Amino acid sequence: MAESPITPREKDFAAWYQDVVLQGDMAEPAEIVKGCMVIKANGYAVWENLQRELDGRFKALGHQNVYFPLLIPESFLKKEAEHVEGFSPELAVVTVAGGKELEEPYVIRPTSETIVGHFFAKWIQSWRDLPLLYNQWANVVRWELRTRMFLRTTEFLWQEGHTAHSNHQEAVEEVLRILDVYAEVAEDIMAMPVIKGVKSRAEKFAGALRSYSIEAMMQNGLALQAGTSHDLGQNFGKAFDVQFQNKDGQLEHVWQTSWGVSTRLIGGLIMSHSDNKGLVLPPKLAPTKAVLVPIYRKEEEKGPVLEAAHRIAKELGAKVDDREGQSPGAKFFHWERRGVPVVLELGPRDLASNNIVLKRRDTGTKEIISQSEVGVKFATVLDTMQKDLYNAAKARLQANTVVANSLGEVEEILREVTAEKGGGKFVMAHVKDDPICDARLKEFKATVRNIPLVDEYDGAGKCIVTGEEVDRRVVIAKSY
Repeated sequence: MAESPITPREKDFAAWYQDVVLQGDMAEPAEIVKGCMVIKANGYAVWENLQRELDGRFKALGHQNVYFPLLIPESFLKKEAEHVEGFSPELAVVTVAGGKELEEPYVIRPTSETIVGHFFAKWIQSWRDLPLLYNQWANVVRWELRTRMFLRTTEFLWQEGHTAHSNHQEAVEEVLRILDVYAEVAEDIMAMPVIKGVKSRAEKFAGALRSYSIEAMMQNGLALQAGTSHDLGQNFGKAFDVQFQNKDGQLEHVWQTSWGVSTRLIGGLIMSHSDNKGLVLPPKLAPTKAVLVPIYRKEEEKGPVLEAAHRIAKELGAKVDDREGQSPGAKFFHWERRGVPVVLELGPRDLASNNIVLKRRDTGTKEIISQSEVGVKFATVLDTMQKDLYNAAKARLQANTVVANSLGEVEEILREVTAEKGGGKFVMAHVKDDPICDARLKEFKATVRNIPLVDEYDGAGKCIVTGEEVDRRVVIAKSY
């Protein structure tokens, strides 16, 4: 059965994205469960690779994996006022279980700060118990009105780190250390450049002192918040009475952090690199790095070609597509849609000349190489492709980042931008960290994405909303 075509990016970016997800066999809507999706094998394999990259880095920094309950007593969320207010519209609540109405409803986990606070209070007594460095891989539920596979679904997968410290400085160091981990994985593994920064106070996590994020630009110019790391201060420590005895014998509340990335990263990966032919995956994340397609017309050619194909594939760690009843063209089409970085072709002529044909997924370029050199060449091509994807995304970010010196300029630049039409920009402007300023930007559906930690522009200037002096420009964009 022929696969349906992919809507061109330039025609409708949102439809293109949906088509790439479906045709790449990454996920499909779970139409029987509102706002949810089924993550298919190709998509889940990418998630597993991301998990491995992140999990290894967390453990290298001393974090241990734990697991907390999916159901949280409703009263827990009410203990931290800002937290419950921030999450109330998104909560799914269980009121009946075992055929009986519950005395106290349970909230299905939207995030775990509250239940973590309860158990931290049990586990922490002394400064000797600190720091506690935990992470959990889990699912969460947030009742979303408008959903889009990977980017925003009612249920999604993520990791959430939770740590407790004896002082604020140590907690802030943890927050920034994790932000660096997220940026490293985004850039080095996903080939997706990001801007590290602090969120405005209006955009911070509900219940945090400060939130930090990495922001990425998609091919349509819209921003994607790709990871967040939160300085919770003592807010949850006080709400759940998480105290420890310090070295002087006095009781103090702990300083906490939380941080997370989710399957939304896969959406960012797709929108950063894919094209009108389908999915494009960076080699470091691709579940299958290469597929070898054997080509033969006569029965007597089949044996020698398949024998050589399996020998070469074993050397490279590649997959041989020796499916019967599929033409070579159908096989090429199949793997192109699924984002495999390299496809190799081997036929009788290649056997006779001791060559093999190598094709890159990102550029579509073909190269005839000697079978004796294929191992070295393959490794070089994967390394080059990884770097090229990052450099292309970085060049796009730089080309579509502009400076504005008035509110009118910002509004003019972003006025017509939509997820479907694209044309988005990252606008760098001086804006005071004040909810009044955020509210003004939201009038034309833009937000302060973050305030960059590193000022790469022109330093201080006057806020385009209030006229007050601020120390650097912020990133303003429309976003997912």
